[in-house]
Amino acid sequence: MFTPDPIPRPSGPPASSTPLGDYLAQPRPGVNAGYAVLPRSLAEAMPLPWQQQMSNLLAEFHQAFGHLQWPIYRVVPSRYERLVDLDDDQLAEVGCTVEVDDNGELEYRLRDGRRVANPETQQVLVSCLDPIPRQGPGGPQPTPAAPPPPAW
Repeated sequence: MFTPDPIPRPSGPPASSTPLGDYLAQPRPGVNAGYAVLPRSLAEAMPLPWQQQMSNLLAEFHQAFGHLQWPIYRVVPSRYERLVDLDDDQLAEVGCTVEVDDNGELEYRLRDGRRVANPETQQVLVSCLDPIPRQGPGGPQPTPAAPPPPAW
């Protein structure tokens, strides 16, 4: 038997065709324009059901894209620092030198010799010690978030 009532339509925006891209487009820890990095120590400390789901997803991902020529990625913990706050080793890491100009002022230069305008406002990425401690077995477990409401 058919009902004469119209079929209820979901309220809200339609489901995205790029949900992962939408999620990663928001400011997230470990995510930038080109990469999403998961600290292995945190991934291995996830509750067992999460690890099982993650390993299944990664297995499917590698099955689908394992044929590509993958480079070896070097992931270095880093943080933003003001250029004027760096020491000599950090300046070398970011490719800058500092000299004293004719007026006795510090002058920051890039590798190619160009002068850095307003070095006090320039933020650069420098390596740092990994602030995420290795999680041992039985360590603190993440609290699962409440499941999102269905996107109808």
